[in-house]
Amino acid sequence: MVFANFPVQDLKKATAFYEKLGFTQNKEFSDEHAGGMIWDDNFWVMLLTPEFYQGFIGDCQIIDPHKMSGALVAFSLPSAEAVRQFGQAAQDNGGSYYLSKPNAEIPDDVMLGYEVVDLDGNILEPTWMATPSQAPEIS
Repeated sequence: MVFANFPVQDLKKATAFYEKLGFTQNKEFSDEHAGGMIWDDNFWVMLLTPEFYQGFIGDCQIIDPHKMSGALVAFSLPSAEAVRQFGQAAQDNGGSYYLSKPNAEIPDDVMLGYEVVDLDGNILEPTWMATPSQAPEIS
């Protein structure tokens, strides 16, 4: 299992945002300090208040993800269309998305991945890649 831990300024707004992306909140792993957001059996996003997040990083400072990048968290989706829908859901609910420069040169029928930015500037990378049997032949 993978748990991506993100610091968020407003836990309620962040939780609502992730629910609109298709995550489900696990109430057993949620309280006033954290929101456990489940994508599937193998991938969760933990939304943490800054104070709670600080407890995990010792003397390090929490970065401002709107100005600095600390991590890119990629996960696979079943189709290119699912990637497009995920990005659009983010944009429709106050976040944003864009096609990263390295992915811009790869045809959508081979691979599609977006950089999806949440309300706090944290980035998820929903990605779809064709299996060898799905990939078009290149001549």
